[in-house]
Amino acid sequence: MLAFGAGNSYAADIANGGKLYAKHCATCHGVKGVNVMPDAPNFSRSESLLRPDVFILAAIKQGKNAMPAYQGMLKDMEILDVIAYLRTLEEGGPVMP
Repeated sequence: MLAFGAGNSYAADIANGGKLYAKHCATCHGVKGVNVMPDAPNFSRSESLLRPDVFILAAIKQGKNAMPAYQGMLKDMEILDVIAYLRTLEEGGPVMP
């Protein structure tokens, strides 16, 4: 589980999340979050992101089917940046910084 030390705070960096999404995710999940690969989640629909961040973080770290595991490739904070960016897609927010 993700834990931060007492007194530390972290605000997700949506711009960094967008850059990481463009580099690692957009090929399969689409530039605007509309899946390109079959069975990849569609992030432009809110039901894809109904779970808390900690569960989405774990799923990204573990990978599934064609999606590689990002544990060791991205830091937890970078994955949280990507999750924050994904949540802008479901709201019709910004696309790629």
